[in-house]
Amino acid sequence: MIDNHGRRVNYVRLAVTDRCNLRCFYCMPEEGIEFLPRQALMTYEEMERLLRVLADMGVDKVRLTGGEPFVRRDMMSFIEKIAAIDGIKKIALTTNGTLTAPLVKDFKRLKINSVNLSLDSLDEQRFFEVTRRHEFKNVMRTLDALLEHEIEVKINSVVMQGQNEQDILPMVQMTKNLPVNVRFIEEMPFNGEGQHYEKWVWDFRRILDHIRTAYPSLRKLPDPPDSTSYNYAIDGHQGTVGVIAAYSRTFCGTCNRIRITPQGLLKTCLYDSGVFNVRDLMREGASDANLGAAISDAVAHRAKDGHEAEQNRFAGSPVRESMTTIGG
Repeated sequence: MIDNHGRRVNYVRLAVTDRCNLRCFYCMPEEGIEFLPRQALMTYEEMERLLRVLADMGVDKVRLTGGEPFVRRDMMSFIEKIAAIDGIKKIALTTNGTLTAPLVKDFKRLKINSVNLSLDSLDEQRFFEVTRRHEFKNVMRTLDALLEHEIEVKINSVVMQGQNEQDILPMVQMTKNLPVNVRFIEEMPFNGEGQHYEKWVWDFRRILDHIRTAYPSLRKLPDPPDSTSYNYAIDGHQGTVGVIAAYSRTFCGTCNRIRITPQGLLKTCLYDSGVFNVRDLMREGASDANLGAAISDAVAHRAKDGHEAEQNRFAGSPVRESMTTIGG
């Protein structure tokens, strides 16, 4: 698939559930959100069918997200089925790591060679303040298991003003002796409430400047094609550092992905309101050809970038949805 801006689309981010066992500050209010009724979620059979259609259209990478993917029952059986789909070359996961450690031993067999692990602080108390749950030790067990089984690890750390700025440098220090890519993400307003701050301070430039105060040898690395992160190395460090300009949206020009929410809403950009519902189309009896044609049409009318997508939201509605409902 080639979109209307000449960008190849070969990557889908599929959110398998909106449920999560954490209540992270940047993702949802402390009291949580109203989760979808079970029948509103796409079934595993519907998701598998969708992925077969997308694979026939040239999608070769799938990232499974949530919510937290592993709060949904029988996830590993589902992964086993999609790993067998012709054309799917890579399956990646984004997980909070609270339930993941016992499952890691089977990842490589299921084409899972890369895991994005959410970790916003190395201080156990601050981890609790951000996530509102006492799960730090379980997340660290998952990190240990991923490294033991030689799975590529990207640690996603959202930088939150007044919450965890003091954790940036300790997170960078992790790369000294561990072969991980620690990626600092600009906070976005996908938290169920909207923008947290009157004045937004911690953009990717300030994050980099802060890192350079302690690590002046920080140097730019070539970024992989379609990368959302700007990547850097530090002399003497095994791992690397990245920054993701998720709010600044400076990487949109190479975007190769679409998103499917837990209820089946197709999003051609994280910041749009959704294009149409693939679950509804399937349940109304659409053929695979009908489904593929609808997806192709959506890709052919993509916004140029996240700013345009936000401007085009239904009735100009502001960004308020929780990230757990998007799988972004």
